[in-house]
Amino acid sequence: MFFTVSKLFAAIVQPMFWVALWWFAALLLLPRRPVAARRMLWAGLAMVGLLGFQAIPDALLRPLENRYAPPPEDSLAQYAGVIVLGGATRYPEVFFVHNQVDLGEAAERMSLPVGLMRRHPNWTLVFSGGEGRLMQRGFSEAELARAFYEQQGLEMHRVLLEGGSRNTRENAQQVARLLGERCQNEAWLLVTSAWHMPRSLPEFEAVGCKVTPYPVDFRTGAATPLTEYSLAQSLLRWQVALHEWLGLLAYRMSR
Repeated sequence: MFFTVSKLFAAIVQPMFWVALWWFAALLLLPRRPVAARRMLWAGLAMVGLLGFQAIPDALLRPLENRYAPPPEDSLAQYAGVIVLGGATRYPEVFFVHNQVDLGEAAERMSLPVGLMRRHPNWTLVFSGGEGRLMQRGFSEAELARAFYEQQGLEMHRVLLEGGSRNTRENAQQVARLLGERCQNEAWLLVTSAWHMPRSLPEFEAVGCKVTPYPVDFRTGAATPLTEYSLAQSLLRWQVALHEWLGLLAYRMSR
């Protein structure tokens, strides 16, 4: 039930969903209150224009991304390995047709651990990612991760794959089950997007895993100029920011 609600919830954090509802309400009002309806339509258009200013969603993302810093390189020898959360792979059909794993904006989730594993030959990599879609297609992220890590030349006996989880909470639960006592008794790095880390880390701590955050895939810098304008990019950032802030609230209330 929590999974289904969370996926339906993800659809309504898209700003254009609410703009569309606003315009729909204006169109319904048009025959009876044409002046008010036209004002609503113009207000909706103005809102679309304002959504393109990237500084606003960046201001929401920045506190999430700055909450944790990657650990220094000289401290990494103490860890048993790295736990990698899914969310970076896209379009399984690309792999089926072209035998290449398509990575999205969060590609650092997949690529950075490869370098860590090569520098630390005794480490174990644990990848956690099933099929997070509400309408499933029968192919998990873990299967794409296997192909990606094989193509990158990792020794697959050092890689553990978990393909049953559908959201962040299930990531933590499934990894704890997979590692058993190792999750509590050994130190692990947790790799996910910086904006996703504030929601991920408490879930792993709640199941008793001994993890240190290693955030990647930063979307913001120290500041965003007010002149930075891109409607397409800004809408994506709005969606990520709203999803994470509301997700943090929902996870805390349901824990």
